[in-house]
Formats: sequence, C-alpha cells, structure tokens
Amino acid sequence: MRVAVRPRSGCLVICLCMSLVTLLLQSLWVPLEMTGDEVAGRSPEEHGQHGLGLHRLALRLEALNTQVQSLSRDKEDTQMNRNDLSLLLQSFKQDQQGLAHLLKTELQRVSQRLDQLSHLHHNQAQIQTPHEDNRSHSGPNEKCEVTLDPAYPACVEKVEFLRAHWQSDPCYAFYGVDGTTCSILTYLSQIEGFCPPRPGQNPSALPWHHKPQSYTKKTDIRESLDPVYDAINNSSSLAVKFIRSRMERMSQRWIEAGLRLKQSDNNTGSTQMKVLLYPGALAGSVGQQFETMVERGGPLGELVQWADLSACLTVLGHDLTFSSSQRQLHRLIGAAPGRGSCPIQGPLTFDLIYTDYHGLAHLQAAMGMAFQHYHCRFRILDSFGTEPAFNLANYAESRGYKTLWGSWGLQPLQYMNMFPHTPDNSFLGFVSEEAVKTESTGGELGPESYRKDGIAVVYGKQAYMWQGKSEYVEVISEELETHATVYQPPGHNSILPSFVRNHGFLTQEQFLQLLRRAKVFVGLGFPYEGPAPIEAIALGCIFLQPRFDPPQTSENNDFYKGKPTTRQISSQHPYAEEFIGKPYVWTVDMTNKTDVRETVKAILSTEVKPFTPQEFTCMGMLERVRGYITHQNFCSKSVPTRLPESALRVHLGPLGQSCVDVCQRSSLLCQPALFHHLNTPATFTRLRLGCTSMVQEVNHLFPSYSPWGRRCGLQQEPLLFSCAGSDPSHRRLCPCSS
Repeated sequence: MRVAVRPRSGCLVICLCMSLVTLLLQSLWVPLEMTGDEVAGRSPEEHGQHGLGLHRLALRLEALNTQVQSLSRDKEDTQMNRNDLSLLLQSFKQDQQGLAHLLKTELQRVSQRLDQLSHLHHNQAQIQTPHEDNRSHSGPNEKCEVTLDPAYPACVEKVEFLRAHWQSDPCYAFYGVDGTTCSILTYLSQIEGFCPPRPGQNPSALPWHHKPQSYTKKTDIRESLDPVYDAINNSSSLAVKFIRSRMERMSQRWIEAGLRLKQSDNNTGSTQMKVLLYPGALAGSVGQQFETMVERGGPLGELVQWADLSACLTVLGHDLTFSSSQRQLHRLIGAAPGRGSCPIQGPLTFDLIYTDYHGLAHLQAAMGMAFQHYHCRFRILDSFGTEPAFNLANYAESRGYKTLWGSWGLQPLQYMNMFPHTPDNSFLGFVSEEAVKTESTGGELGPESYRKDGIAVVYGKQAYMWQGKSEYVEVISEELETHATVYQPPGHNSILPSFVRNHGFLTQEQFLQLLRRAKVFVGLGFPYEGPAPIEAIALGCIFLQPRFDPPQTSENNDFYKGKPTTRQISSQHPYAEEFIGKPYVWTVDMTNKTDVRETVKAILSTEVKPFTPQEFTCMGMLERVRGYITHQNFCSKSVPTRLPESALRVHLGPLGQSCVDVCQRSSLLCQPALFHHLNTPATFTRLRLGCTSMVQEVNHLFPSYSPWGRRCGLQQEPLLFSCAGSDPSHRRLCPCSS
C-alpha cells in the first residue's frame, strides 16, 4: 500500500526536526570553554529563572513531539511509502533520544560546576583579612534591596556594575564581595561610599579617608646622609647605585650647606614630613630598559635629580622611604590585592610622594578611586615641564592639547622641573658639580686651580648623536685637541672621526676629571637641556652649543612631539643661553664653518673662572625645597601663594605674546598665583579697555583682551591660569612681579 505525502508536509516534518535540534543546542548547550565567571556570576534568582526556562522548554518539546506523531498518522494527504515514513520517524526518535541523553549529561556537568564554585566562594568567605568587619554576614532570611536615595545617586548603577564584574578583579573578593546583593551593598557603602549605610550600621568615614595620627616631631638639620643610605641600601639596581654614589661623592658639601643654613636663620625646625620617593621610570619594564642604558651612555639627568632630591630632604630632616619596585609600592601604600579596581585599605601614611609620570600611572593603577582623594600630595619630577593647557583632560582633548604625558588634572605647581622652564610649574633643579672650592669657604680660587689644557670634550655619549656633525667637530679640532666619551660595544668599530680621541664610557668621577682639564665643552645639539653643561661651566669650561633656526618645537621635532609644552627651543640649552650667557656660554650656527671657527678663536682668548649659579648649589636647593614643603599645600582650598597682592604688577601684553615674555620684557617674572587678583572686570576698567562684551570661559589664554570686537575674557577654571600660551588674536593680562 502506498501512502501519499505532499512535499509540503514532508518539508514541515524536516523543518520541525531541525528546529528542535537548533533549539536544544542554543538553549541548553553549555560550552566546555565557558568560564567560571559566566556561570557563577548569576544570582540565586537568576538560577531559579534558568530552571523555569528548562521546564518550559521541556513542555514545548513534548508539544512538538505530539505534533510530529500526529503528522505521521495523517493518511489522507500522504503519498509517501509507509516504510519510508517509518524509517524517518525512527531516525528522528533516535536523534531525540540522543539529544535527551546529551541534555542530561550537560545538566549534570553544569550542576557539578555550580557546586564547585559555590564551595570555592564559601571557602573564600572564611578567609580572614584585615577587613573582616566590613564583610557581609547576611543571614538566610535577610533581604537586601537596592533603593533609590537622592543622597547616593550612583548607587544603583554601581550595584549593577558589580553584579556583572565583581569577579573581574580579586580585590572585590578581598573586601568581601561574593556576588550577592548584600555583599555588594556592604562594599559600596563601607569601602567606596556610593551607597547608604546598611541597616544597623552607623555611618562612618571610609577607611582610606581616616586621617592618620598627626606628626608633632620637628625637623632638625642632619649632619649625615646615613638615613637615606639605609633606605636604598637593599637595591641591586645599577641606576640606584648611581644615585647612591653621587650622594656619597657630594655628601660633605651637603652637610656643610646644611650647617650654614642652620646658622644663618636660627632654624627652629618645621614639622617633619613622612616622604615617599618613587622614581617610576626605574620600575617595571621601563626600568629594565633604563637599567641597560646606565652603563652605555644613556641619559643620567633624571638620576642626578633623584640623587640630589634624596640628599636634600635627608639633610632637611624629613623621614624618607625610597622605592623603585612596583610590588613594594603596593605594600607601602596599602593597595588591596588585585588589579587596582578598589581603593587602598587605609589612609595614606605619606605626607608627600615624589614620583614621575611613570610613577603617577603606577599609583593610579594601585590606588583605585583613592588616587583622586590623595593627588594633592603628589609631586611630579617632570624634566621638560607641563603647561596648564595640557593638564586638564577634557580641555586638552577638546582643544588639541592631549598628549601621553598630560591630562592628570593636578595643580600646575605640582610638576617640578629640572630648569625654570615656566613659572606655571615649580623649579626643583639639582646641584651642580663644582671645582676645588667648597661652599663653606666661599673663597676665590687661584689661577692654578682653573688653568686649562687646550682640549675640548664633546657632549654626546652615544654614537647616534654624532651623525651629521663631523664637519662641525672638525673645525673645532683645528684649534683644540678633541676628546669624546662615546660608549663602544665590544667588537664594534668606532664610527667617530679619526681626529677624535675616544675614551669610551667613563664613570662619573672619570668624566668630571676630564672636564676639569678641558677648556671647552662642545654641544652637538642633543641631548636637550641636560645637567652636564651646567656642571661643565661649574668646573671652569666654556660651553659651545648649536643654535636652532627655526626653533625646535613639538610640531617640528620628534623628541618634543608629545611633550606637554608649547615652548620654542632656540638652542641645545636655552637656560644656559638666556640666564648664563657669555663668556661662559657661546651659541653658534653649527652649519656655518666660518662662524664656528671665529667663535672657537674668541673662546681661546677668553679666560673664565668656574661659575655656579646660586640656584644650582646645595644651599640654593636646600632653601628652595624647604620653601616648597613649608608653603605649598595643595590639599588646602585656599590659593597657595606667598606673594601679597601689593606685589602684583598688571601688564597688558601685545598680540601673540605669552605672559612669560611680557613680564620678562620688563625684567619681571610672571606669577601664576597672582592671576586671581586680576581676573576681574575691574582690571579691564583700570586699564581703560572699553569692553563691548565680557565673557567668562574655560580658556588657558584668559584673562585677555581681543581688539577685534573689543571682547574681554575672564578665566572660569583656576587650573588653567597660565603664564605660557599665546595667540595672535589675544592680548593677555599678565600678573608680573619682581
């Protein structure tokens, strides 16, 4: 007997079968590679919903099976052979049984996995930590609901975030979060402060907000650097060894300067600060790269500054901790175990943290939201300066000033520079090496003490710095025996000209000994703005450097590209050119042989004595750093300034000039701390500027006057008060003082 089955009905049967298979795979299959986060991250309510979904699915499968069986019994519209249909249904039945067996197996596996994770979370909850009191001890009948509270607007959003991501960082489990609503609310109320206190719990300050015990001990000038030696004694780092060796070599000068400071002003001492020194450039992978360069002629300017800061703070009597390890940093600041998503465990115990841009990133990654709470305590060693326009993230992004090194939102004076690049930042400096005389005697040196040989030492310790400079150096070698200190890798031939005597890599002591003999210290154009030219001048050398035309900027020089500054660099060492000048500093056109030759001859007929600017002596740095620690309080809401309003001299600059240039033109200095005194409509009135409009905006050029339309602009964001910055359409109002 033949049974007719319409093609349409046959397709229906096949489609139903395929739909059943697909539905089973999509709804019930738990991939083997599914992570524990995805399974265990569900709340108990979600597990209940999952069980209900399985029940509904089973009912639907039963209904589908009934429909297929009904189709198999329908004989009115069939044309298919009964045996064929029987084989099809038997095959489907076998597939159905196989899928059912697979479903049972997978459900057993998922159940076992959930039991394992539940057991793991139970064990974690039993681990004793310093924050056991902050953990959720919810009873089985306790109900935790997220309620809307206008006083805690971010609570709901934070709860939802942690429900999904509490396993993304182990620090949440460390603070007691186990995925339940109760534990999340406890954490968000007691650790992050985004949710209201739990019932029965008294509102209290967050643990990392508590103020540590106040210090009452007074500083006293130390007569030894032993405390800082002890602080760094356990480091095997080549860079740290360089820092220590420099301090040891200059220790006597530091002690003598400290005693003079103590005698000069009868210093009764100020409150002793607990200070952390963390050079982030020496930590992690960046530190490993830095290490390889220390004995190959790499940059040592940063290490010089770290050494002198360490010695300076020690002599001033402060309590120092030195670290160049990220792991040790986490321990020192009390970071929670994990990847930095949570705040630190308790209040920061350091009054000041000196670090660099790398260290700032390490601190942010370790402190979580506590980073913003304590950022007023940071001091950033920043060689090239950070102008206010680059400092605010949103402003920098919208105005095209965003770089890798800015956007931290600190007070601009928290950035501490190697040279006084901009008054927007603080000038930290360093201490220059000196000739035979000591700071304690202050006596004049006899002619025999600074008599020089007819030699020139070239400033450039790596071979790439010499590329394209051979003709320039050759002209100098016509008059002076030319020496170099270029690192030479073993087995490599020298690329230096034959008329240059290369000593190879020298220790700092050997290099200084060579400078004591040299008449001229020759700059090749790079490295920019380092400490070596100042030290060479202090040892009786004349510094010869190339002029840059056009000036080097972030727009035309790869080295300055990305640096948070708009400065225009007119020579290899602008500070030496502008603030020291002839006869100690001579600037030439390196490509003009005649200019170079005549300049060298003029130098040979010039006698100079060793010269050290006061700001680069031990005494100068001690006074400067003591002043910063005493008067720079960025945690206070008041404006940090030592200058009275009577010191203000308001100057209206010409179009296109920065306030640095405007004040300097009148032999004055721009004082950013005085900006708030002139940022008023009354200032424009006193200057007789008829303003047709007065606007208040977030603009680093304000306050300023635009003659086109006679628009007057006031500054809305105090962090953008800036001595730097210029624009052809603005005449800036500048706070100058002597």
